[in-house]
Amino acid sequence: MTLRLYDTLTKQKQTLEDLPGFDRNNVRMYVCGPTVYDYAHIGNARPVIVFDVLFRLLRHLYGAEHVTYVRNITDIDDKINARAAEVAAAKGVTVEAARVEITDATAKQYLDDVTALGCLVLPEKYTPRATEYVPQMIAMIEKLVAGGHAYPAEGHVLFDVSSKSDYGKLARRSLDEMIAGARVDVAPYKKNPMDFVLWKPSDAQTPGWESPWGRGRPGWHIECSAMGEALLGETFDIHGGGIDLMFPHHENEIAQSESAHHGHALARLWMHNGFLQVESEKMSKSLGNFVTIRDLLETHGFGNAQWDGRVLRMAMLMTSYRQPIDWTVEKLYDANSALTTFALDIDNQPAVGGSVYPPLLDALLDDLNTPQVITELFNLHKMIIRAKDRETQDQQIRMLSASLTLLGFDDLSGFKNGAHVHFEHSVTDDDVNHAIIKRLAARKAKDFKESDRIRDELLAKGIVLKDNADGTTTWEVKR
Repeated sequence: MTLRLYDTLTKQKQTLEDLPGFDRNNVRMYVCGPTVYDYAHIGNARPVIVFDVLFRLLRHLYGAEHVTYVRNITDIDDKINARAAEVAAAKGVTVEAARVEITDATAKQYLDDVTALGCLVLPEKYTPRATEYVPQMIAMIEKLVAGGHAYPAEGHVLFDVSSKSDYGKLARRSLDEMIAGARVDVAPYKKNPMDFVLWKPSDAQTPGWESPWGRGRPGWHIECSAMGEALLGETFDIHGGGIDLMFPHHENEIAQSESAHHGHALARLWMHNGFLQVESEKMSKSLGNFVTIRDLLETHGFGNAQWDGRVLRMAMLMTSYRQPIDWTVEKLYDANSALTTFALDIDNQPAVGGSVYPPLLDALLDDLNTPQVITELFNLHKMIIRAKDRETQDQQIRMLSASLTLLGFDDLSGFKNGAHVHFEHSVTDDDVNHAIIKRLAARKAKDFKESDRIRDELLAKGIVLKDNADGTTTWEVKR
């Protein structure tokens, strides 16, 4: 069994075991986690689900005791401090006390949400908080200053990008291109516009720590380098995250880690998941389509339905992790339908004695080809319903159950009975027929925007329209 993964750095698939220094008895992965000051949005769920599937696959291949997965929590950040200042003023407490209150509550919300998505719970040691590793960050910054890669300036410490000749190798952009295309802080104390902050000063009200450069707090990029080194060593196997982190965050991680470690690579392989948009539009609060994981799990804010976390997980896996994903109500219904089908197949039977379906495992080994994985699940479903004897069928059912467990669907209880999604509003036949008449009138008037609005509104309530060749429109309930 050979695992091949797409490496963002080399722009090609790499065989994991062929990478220099790889040790199958000590497989290590680091994924950038959340900044905890508010509910995580559905885009934040994508890397968590993608790399949970990879984590499960690595454990399957090498044994759970040989795989370490670190996913950090950023609990010191300027956005957190701004939110904490508001809470501190309202409650009459210090900003630091408010920061701790906000980050503790939000970190718990995040962990509850990703657990509902079927993600394995990591040991507390491997969900490190940035504030727990400030001494290690200071030590790494000192090393960078001593090596001529960083310099103090007016209470700040900045990384000197000119000291790293291959800076930009992950993004594959020259320094001039990065300066032209980036929004950079052209502070007067910088030697170069692209130099980035490793340490920044804190005033009396802002959370901070004592350092050789005065009281202050770490920059964003240094935390992952310091925590990765502390928990996984100077070089580990896989570094993952969303494509939005590739530049500047991951580029800066590479620069500071390699400079601190005499050129040793930070990670043997880099993986990035693609962007997420909602109903074909970029997710934005200004557009009113900003959707949190909690919205989907606990309210009726998306498609007038409250969704099961397992449905969200399946919907994510329908698109290759490297490709952009369009998050739609229809995709959720498709995911819901698939899980219902598989639940009826296995009838909640445990995967005792079952082995993973080989074609499905082959698809996972090919750079987590989850769309093909789902195709193989349906192929196995067809084999089950066509089985000619009970012994063969039972074996295939166990195989399906084992395959679903590997993907994070350990339990499909509730799906047979339709308890997986709850609707806020019911729709009568008259409601649907009246909406269809209005839509046909809109189409006749060439008001296609109104026609699409009516169609999407019905779809959000589980009603799927079909426009027939004879000009009529029929409908069905899809739940």
